[in-house]
Amino acid sequence: MKTELSQEKKLSRWLIFLLASACGLIVANLYYAQPLVGPISVSTGISAGSSGLIVTMTQLGYAIGLLFLVPLSDLLENRRLVVSILAIAILGMITAASAKNSYIFFVAAALIGFGSVAAQILVPFAAHLAPAEQRGRIVGNVMSGLLLGIMLARPAASLITGIWGWQAVFFISAVIMGTLMLLLSRQLPKRNPPPKDSYRTIIKSLWYIFKTTPVLRRRSLYQAALFGSFSLFWTVVPLWLSHHFHLTQKEIALFAFVGVAGAVAAPIAGRLADRGWTRKLTGIALITAAFSFVITHLLQNNQTISLIIFCAAAILLDMAVSGNLVLGQQAIYGLGDEIRGRVNGVFMAVFFVGGAIGSALGGWSYAHGNWATASIIGISLPVLAFLYYLTEKSSCIDISFTVQESSGGTRTEAQQMSDNFLNGVTQKF
Repeated sequence: MKTELSQEKKLSRWLIFLLASACGLIVANLYYAQPLVGPISVSTGISAGSSGLIVTMTQLGYAIGLLFLVPLSDLLENRRLVVSILAIAILGMITAASAKNSYIFFVAAALIGFGSVAAQILVPFAAHLAPAEQRGRIVGNVMSGLLLGIMLARPAASLITGIWGWQAVFFISAVIMGTLMLLLSRQLPKRNPPPKDSYRTIIKSLWYIFKTTPVLRRRSLYQAALFGSFSLFWTVVPLWLSHHFHLTQKEIALFAFVGVAGAVAAPIAGRLADRGWTRKLTGIALITAAFSFVITHLLQNNQTISLIIFCAAAILLDMAVSGNLVLGQQAIYGLGDEIRGRVNGVFMAVFFVGGAIGSALGGWSYAHGNWATASIIGISLPVLAFLYYLTEKSSCIDISFTVQESSGGTRTEAQQMSDNFLNGVTQKF
């Protein structure tokens, strides 16, 4: 039964669960290929040096979709938009499963990424549903579902590949996306954004918003560095586990399950963000990400202990990335309902470009120097972000913590700042 967005729906736990599950299932499409770089390369004739492009093309497609599709959520009815975009992901999945050469697979990978941006329309949708004082918690819960999708995608892909082959992963996902399209079309509330801007105006405003909004710019670049390291790690580690530790696809899948523990950081970060801890936790996340790569060089002579250390590194890195992602979204969602779609699109596009660069560098560095070279890059990205973080001033700290109405209904200074920003965007375009 189709529903309209209402106060009752805003408080529905079922709806939040549906949004979290949908985000996880959709975004998993981006990560199925990461542990399958080896078998996909063999089947499609992709060289070792270019193997990182298997993941990079998906992430680039995602980044393009974030810039040109997600902003439509500020213009078009959101439910219909999500369902339509998922059809693109299904086309990409079927094409990938049928690919016989690298060119067809790369095109399919880009389509998968392009169509998977539907998840990033659902995340700000959850923020629209949430009362301002609970936004961090609710967005954190939805992001937990999304992050579980990211983390479970890799072991699921490895397990399915070990049984039926890598093509089955993409065929099964196409069926899941089709089922999800039907469910969302019937259960997701309608949301018609106020028709204030044209699509051309929205696209033109993206650079202006990024350029003039320190909160968005910083949060995007912090997350780009972390996600670059994250993508490099999960592009290279399956190859390293196979070649150095001699693990099978099923054993690599079990290793990937370890990373799922990192998803616990998302709801915790959301709750702490509501209390104003964003800046401190950001610094901790950046340091933790760099540290996770450093510890992999300890006790390398003992393979058993070294493998345990790699498991710990996976958990720490996933916690850093997932926690900081929720911190960033809580910050940028305070900039205003009217531009939340495009703000989220810019934020996600920037950090997924970082992920694409990390995947490409991972494939290249591993081909030229194995884990030693790849890990140096993995350490460098969060370290550079931390140096940038040290230049952050109090005026750059997100305003989202106080963009709330007081109990007496008095508008806060932060809300006025948000309104002034929105008026600036409107007057500029």
